[in-house]
Amino acid sequence: MVRPFGKNTFTVDVRKSIARGHELGAHPKILATQFDCSFSQIYHILKNNRDDDGVVHRQSPGRPRTTSRAKDRNILRACREDPRRTSTDIQVSVTSPNEPVSSRRTIRRRLQVAGLHGRRPVKKPLVSLKNRKARVEWAKQHVSWGPREWANHIWSDESKFILFGTDGIQWIRRPIGSRYAPQYQCPTVKHGGGSVMVWGCFSDTSMGPLKRIVETMDRYVYEDILENTMRSWARANLGRPWVFQHDNDPKHTSGHVANWFRRRGVDLLEWPSQSPDLNPIKHMWEELERRLKGVRASNANQKLAQLEAAWKSIPMTVVQTLPDSMPRRCQAVIDAKAYPTKY
Repeated sequence: MVRPFGKNTFTVDVRKSIARGHELGAHPKILATQFDCSFSQIYHILKNNRDDDGVVHRQSPGRPRTTSRAKDRNILRACREDPRRTSTDIQVSVTSPNEPVSSRRTIRRRLQVAGLHGRRPVKKPLVSLKNRKARVEWAKQHVSWGPREWANHIWSDESKFILFGTDGIQWIRRPIGSRYAPQYQCPTVKHGGGSVMVWGCFSDTSMGPLKRIVETMDRYVYEDILENTMRSWARANLGRPWVFQHDNDPKHTSGHVANWFRRRGVDLLEWPSQSPDLNPIKHMWEELERRLKGVRASNANQKLAQLEAAWKSIPMTVVQTLPDSMPRRCQAVIDAKAYPTKY
């Protein structure tokens, strides 16, 4: 017999034979002579291995696992059935009366090993079955459109910009026990410090105007924006014809506004409800946020001036890429079966 070099070179069959020989009463020294190895190697094999149904398994060092493989599968199944379940909920659902209760930390470790980590869910509009049918039908009709078809389309929307801080989630890194240290606090002011609501639009060839909305946005305010802001800009920069896009907000689809479009002979782009991911102007608002990140305003007028300056500074290279993304947006809606996409 060829002598193995080191305990890790023993095959499973050899380990079985050594363990079986020890069970039959053979002394470790006799086994060492028989298998032409040292006594310490035999000792380690007998110590670190156990025979279970005829198969030798290497025992793991440290504290034994509190969950079996079947229980691990139950933990994963409970999480996949409802991703919003907490570790406490999973703990209750997978624990049988006659077995020890696994800690919530153990359950979280089992989920992390399987690649299921706790994350904040992205917020997207609720899409009903009716909305899904309309979204996928619209996407299939426009997925093959190119720059020529999207030319002279006006994309519009409203957005709110706060004056102080951010309405998103901020993260910091701090030592333990320093939660209330001034450098790790996030200052706030009453009522959020105020905000500025604006309406804007753009096309594939020109940046449109940015209009502040002071009072409550209703059908009459919206008609005034269309007549005195949007129409004059479109006639000066796009000529005729052009197609206007807006979402299905009640003030946009009211009969009063619909009459204005008929009187002015403006063509409307049919739009599916609950589809902000199809509107490229959403990325224009994000571009504004990025350009004003870290820039503070003491009042609404100063904030508006900052917004207008940042809006005018957006280069046409950025503007032109947004309509070009429409085929990808449509395809993403189709691939997601009309559920909200990453856009």
